[in-house]
Parts: sequence; C-alpha cells; structure tokens
Amino acid sequence: MAAAALAAAAPSSEAPAATATAEPEAGDEDSREVRVLQSLRGKICEAKNLLPYLGPHKMRDCFCTINLDQEEVYRTQVVEKSLSPFFSEEFYFEIPRTFQYLSFYVYDKNVLQRDLRIGKVAIKKEDLCNHSGKETWFSLQPVDSNSEVQGKVHLELKLNELITENGTVCQQLVVHIKACHGLPLINGQSCDPYATVSLVGPSRNDQKKTKVKKKTSNPQFNEIFYFEVTRSSSYTRKSQFQVEEEDIEKLEIRIDLWNNGNLVQDVFLGEIKVPVNVLRNDSSHQAWYLLQPRDNGNKSSKTDDLGSLRLNICYTEDYVLPSEYYGPLKTLLLKSPDVQPISASAAYILGEICRDKNDAVLPLVRLLLHHDKLVLFATAVAELDLKDTQDANTIFRGNSLATRCLDEMMKIVGGHYLKVTLKPILDEICESSKPCEIDPIKLKEGDNVENNKENLRYYVDKLFSTIVKSSMSCPTVMCDIFYSLRQMATQRFPNDPHVQYSAVSSFVFLRFFAVAVVSPHTFHLRPHHPDPQTIRTLTLISKTIQTLGSLGSLSKSKSSFKETFMCEFFKMFQEEGYIIAVKKFLDEISSTETKESSGTSEPVHLKEGEMYKRAQGRTRIGKKNFKKRWFCLTSRELTYHKQPGSKDAIYTIPVKNILAVEKLEESSFNKKNMFQVIHTEKPLYVQANNCVEANEWIDVLCRVSRCNQNRLSFYHPSAYLNGNWLCCLETSESALGCKRCTAGVPADIQIDIDEDRETERIYSLFTLSSLKLQKMEEACGTIAVYQGPQKEPDDYSNFVIEDSVTTFKTIQQIKSIIEKLDEPHEKYRKKRSSSAKYGSKENPIVGKTS
Repeated sequence: MAAAALAAAAPSSEAPAATATAEPEAGDEDSREVRVLQSLRGKICEAKNLLPYLGPHKMRDCFCTINLDQEEVYRTQVVEKSLSPFFSEEFYFEIPRTFQYLSFYVYDKNVLQRDLRIGKVAIKKEDLCNHSGKETWFSLQPVDSNSEVQGKVHLELKLNELITENGTVCQQLVVHIKACHGLPLINGQSCDPYATVSLVGPSRNDQKKTKVKKKTSNPQFNEIFYFEVTRSSSYTRKSQFQVEEEDIEKLEIRIDLWNNGNLVQDVFLGEIKVPVNVLRNDSSHQAWYLLQPRDNGNKSSKTDDLGSLRLNICYTEDYVLPSEYYGPLKTLLLKSPDVQPISASAAYILGEICRDKNDAVLPLVRLLLHHDKLVLFATAVAELDLKDTQDANTIFRGNSLATRCLDEMMKIVGGHYLKVTLKPILDEICESSKPCEIDPIKLKEGDNVENNKENLRYYVDKLFSTIVKSSMSCPTVMCDIFYSLRQMATQRFPNDPHVQYSAVSSFVFLRFFAVAVVSPHTFHLRPHHPDPQTIRTLTLISKTIQTLGSLGSLSKSKSSFKETFMCEFFKMFQEEGYIIAVKKFLDEISSTETKESSGTSEPVHLKEGEMYKRAQGRTRIGKKNFKKRWFCLTSRELTYHKQPGSKDAIYTIPVKNILAVEKLEESSFNKKNMFQVIHTEKPLYVQANNCVEANEWIDVLCRVSRCNQNRLSFYHPSAYLNGNWLCCLETSESALGCKRCTAGVPADIQIDIDEDRETERIYSLFTLSSLKLQKMEEACGTIAVYQGPQKEPDDYSNFVIEDSVTTFKTIQQIKSIIEKLDEPHEKYRKKRSSSAKYGSKENPIVGKTS
C-alpha cells in the first residue's frame, strides 16, 4: 500500500529522463565484442604464530608475495625479526590473463641462500567471491613442490587395430601429446619442458618420453606414442574391432610434465591421468586437461602448525558490453549532482546500499570526474555531512561518502602533484638512511638522540617548505573542491575563524600529504618498499607534517601528540612563521583565482621500474643479449638507465616518435611477458618481470602516444631476426606489419578512465545490492504513508532519506534500468557457457574423465 501511494505521488506522465537514450536491438551484443576485465584489490594485513627457528635465534625476516598460479606479481616489504609480522600493505592491479589459483606465499628472507617458503594460502578463482570485501584469517598450508603446478595439456587418444604378419590382431592405444600451454617460469625464465607418457595398470607401467623443448612455457610437442592395450587374438575369430572390458577398465594414461634441470634435479610441473575407458563409446578422444598436483602433493598432518595470514581480498570480473548499452544508467548517474536533495540521487543511493562504501566510491568518482561532475557532487554530499557536524573540531574527520569520494579524487588527480612535490625529498630520505629515531625506548646502543633530532628536523623542514610552496602545482579540481569546502564550513560555523582552514587541512595534510609520506610505494613515489628504519623515519615525519598542517586551524600553537618525546620535538616548530606559512598555503589552494601555468612545461612523470631490454643489433644467441635496465617514462620521453637515480640516460625515445606499443610473441626470444616499443628507429624489445607489470607498461605507453601522428595500423607480432620477420617470414625489415594493431585506449595520460567499465561496475554493485535497494524502496513507502518509521525500524533506520517521494522515484528508475541491462548480460553468459565446450582450451578438463 505504501509503495502504491508513492507511485501515485510520482508524476505518471513524466517519462524517466534516464531511459530516453536509444537502446540497441536485442541480440546486437552477439555481433560486437564483450570485454572481460579482471581486477584484484585488497590488503595483506598480518601473519601470526609463524614457526620459529629451532636454534637460539627464533625470529624470522618475513615478506609475502601474491602469485597468479606460479607467477609472482606483487611483493611486500621485509618485516625483520618477527614471528607475527605486520605488513599492512594495500594492493590493486588489473589481471591480464586467465588463472586457476590466487596464492599468497609467506617467505623467510635469506641473504646467502634461496628464500625459504614458510607456507601459503591458495584460493581457487571460483572461490574468491566467498571472501570478497572482508578480512579473513587463513591457515597457512605447506608448500610442496609436488603441488605447485600450473598450465594445461592438449591430448588425443585413439584405439587402432594392428594386424601382424602371422594373421593375429593386436589392439593398440595411440597417444598423441600435442602441446602444453601456460607452464610456469623457473627461476624467472621460461622452462625447458619435456613429458613422460605412461600406460599404467595393475601389472604394467610402460613409460615413454618426449624430446626436451628449450625455453618455452607453451611447448609444441606433437609426438605420438603406441601402447598395446589387449592381448593378441586370431583375426579370423574376430569379425570386428572389440576391446576386452576387463583390461580397459583398469588402465589409464598418465602424463607427467618436467623441467629439464640439466646439471641439477628435474622439477615436477604437473600431471594428468586419463582412464582408457574414455574410448568405450568413441574410437578417439581429444581434449585439453589442466595439470594437477601429484597424489601425494600438499598432504601433511601439520597444516595447523605453520601459522596464519590475515587478508582482505576483492576480486572482480566485469563483462563490459558495447557503450550504447550503458547510456540510460550513465545519464541517471550524471544527473546526480543536480538532484534535490542529493540523498535522492542515484549516486548517493548507491553509496547507501553497498555493503562497503569503498566499492561504490571508486567507479562513481572516476565516472563523475570523467564528465566534470565531481566537484558539484562532492560539494553536495559534503554539505550533507556538515548538517550533522556539531563540533567544528571534528569537521570531515569521519569515513562518510563525502570524505571517501574526496580521498579517491585526490589519489586519481593528485599523482603528479605528489611526484613533483614529494618525490625528490623522499628519494633523499630513503637513500641517505640517516638515523632519526627520537623515542628513548627504541634508541640503539651508541645512538645520539640530539643528532637524530637534528636529522629529523632537517627532513621535516625541507618537506614542509616544499609543500607550502607547491600551491601552483595543485590540480584545479582539488582547488575547486577545497574552495567549496571552505565556503560551506564558514557558513556552518560562522563564529569560528579557524574552521575555514581545518576544512581544507583535514584533507590536504591529513589525508593526502601525510599518507603519501608514510607509504610512498602505494603512491608510486618509490619503486621499492622502504626498509624498517626508513619506514620509522617516514612515520615520524608524517606525524609532524600532519600536525604542522593543522596549525592554521588551532587557536593556539599546540600539538595533539600522545607521546612525550614527540611533544618535546614539536616544540621546535611552535613559531609564528609556521602558522603563517600554513595559512598562506591553504588560502592559495582554496582560491578560485586563475593560476599562472608556470608548471605546465614540466614533463609529467608517469611510470618507472626495472625491466630487461634486448641489446640493439645483437644476434639471437648469447646471455648478454638482454640486460637489466631502469626505465622511466614521462609525458615527453621514454628513457632507460643503468640503475635507479642515474641522471644520464643510456637511450632515449621521444614520446612523439612512438608509432605503436604491442605485445611480442614468446617464440621470438623464448621469453614471457615481452612487449615492443615501435618507433622511428629499430623496435625496442622489453621483458617485464610479470604479466601485470607488462600490461601496465603497455597501457601507459599506449595512452601517452595515442595521439601521435603516423601511428601504425599494422605491426609484426614477432621479432625481425636473421634476415626475416619470424611471424610472416618477410625478408624486408621495412615490410608492412602482418597483424592489425590493438584498439586504442583513452588518451588522457593523467586520468585513465574507461567510463563503460566504471558503469558496468556500478551496474554490478546495484545487482549485488538489490535486496537492500528493495528495503530502501519499502522504507520510502513507509515514511510517505506514516510520516516516519513505525514498525521494524532496523530495516531502514540507517538509510538517509530526506525526500521519500523523490528517492522512491529514483529507485524506480534504477530498477528499470538494471532490469533492462540484465537481459544482454544473461544472453552473453549463456553464449559464453555454450561456446566454451568442456575440454576446450578455454574450458579444460579438471582431473580424471570417465
């Protein structure tokens, strides 16, 4: 009845504006490409109760890695001398390939020998959704070489008759091992695989072996083996082909994959077992199989003794349809800043119904930012926050939708600002390793606390001075929002002269600079995790900078430190000059005055990291062919150096000269994760350390060069070696490419936003939160009829509903749009499941098949 009353209250003659966009005909998505995009974000929190050393020194130096199957794609810092290491490291990356397991390994760092794997957490891809968005303690499982497998095998089986010279018939099993795909790297390089093929039964174990394939993770064996499967019998007594049941039921083919170790022990890569009775009804059987651990792999009676690891994992797999499908939903979301009240908008409702507001914030901020709607939306939701703020000292201190939106906005648009402001000083801090510990309890023997104080003050002063002089580099979007926050805070607390500063400093100092200082790797300000001493130094600097940033909003120069030693240290900064500098800086970044574009001529630092490049003009043979180099990409040029921090580049490619950036086939140099930078000179061939890193470099290089003139439409997916292109065998080095270049990506090099993908993510969130959306709709009806909550208030008392009629109408529009989007998604899922036949390369068989 309540819903009916609201439906009557909403103007029936007015068609929802969001559904006015023309939609494609049903079935159109079948003829267009649907993009399947995977991403992983989360946090490696901590481990506890790890096994101690048996000797007198029981502590371990631990770190943790993230692996896609057996490929390492992320590594934490080393936590020294602990059996309960606290990592607290967040991660986010796109997953560019298929995988079977997501694994987390805990290692003990060893300087002289190989690092010791203490234990692991391995989660099947299909089980990741069970752990999404919540912190969970996982028991570490033992790491057994027999269980560390990945990849798949292409196999064909046949039964043939063989008539011997004396007229008897022998029945043979023909085993054709065709290929493998996705075998793991061994010590960072492609393996040298071979396979053993065995026919196993109660009284037989016939084994044969393929040739070794050198340096490849995708070997093409194409070898055939023959086995007798039944006793010979007279051909005259058998008028047709027949297999004896008692023999075939007990036989199976086992294929074991190995890496040829040459001078060391061969490494087991996985096995498959196929019962011969798969041929009971067919004369042949052909399929792809996933490699499996050995039967004794990962079996241990002491799995509970290794310790535990606390993780927060959020895996998403989005099926992104063609753009026109998202028109209605995008239109509705982009109207959000104009809806009165803001709590009745689609964007705000999404934040209300999501279990974790962070899930909603990222796609919302990126979409609104892409369409220049974020400032209006953030201002509106911040104003809603201010209505509930009673004390000016707590302004914007909570984790509301407004504060989270602004946090995410600063991460997206403020990356370059942080690099030009903080990076040079952070590099100095991390590379000089001056002692800065001032806590008497943590001082080491021989430390001089006064010297440490001077070191710490030097760093704080240098960083503070750089920050307060950086207003010209502050992005316009940040300045516009800070201006709005300042105006609203002044109107909300007109008698407090300091609130205009605290409204801005609570974001720019507390949530931006201080966070970047204490975790520079997260903001891509440092390539590696700092060592524990440097982390301690950065923590002390961050605390001081955070408190200095609040000076402009305090009536007296006072600190908020709980530690006595920090209070004493901060007395060095209780001078009027610091207060004046902070206020001047906050005034400048929250002003609407047009800034001089003095910094626009500086190149934007985009990415850097260590990779391997192929020497120009070298032959295919020789270890010196590939060398480790430090790569740096700005908006102007791609350079590589011998080591990080080196100012003199060995090689430079101007961005304007880049013609294409594409993956390079593994067969070119028998190396994985390779890509090529095609420019006006010879192509630059580069090997990244893992698939995630390769994908990120290709993406950012494509974006920065997308608008270049003379970009190629076709390229060669393999290298030019020994006088011809390996892909098409053309002999001319200037021959036209034989494969079309991949589709372009958004051209904005600083804000890479795929609006279709963000809208798809929002669609998924609405779908996952449909029950809560329904409750909110019912709450609107109850409020409209009874003018407030009457029964069972827990169902909706946590919702912010200022205008039940407008909110109800928006929810109706959301539901209608989501229902229409469900249809093409369901059609694609059905098509995908039917096209991926069980046993195909895309959907290989797991385990035995009978």
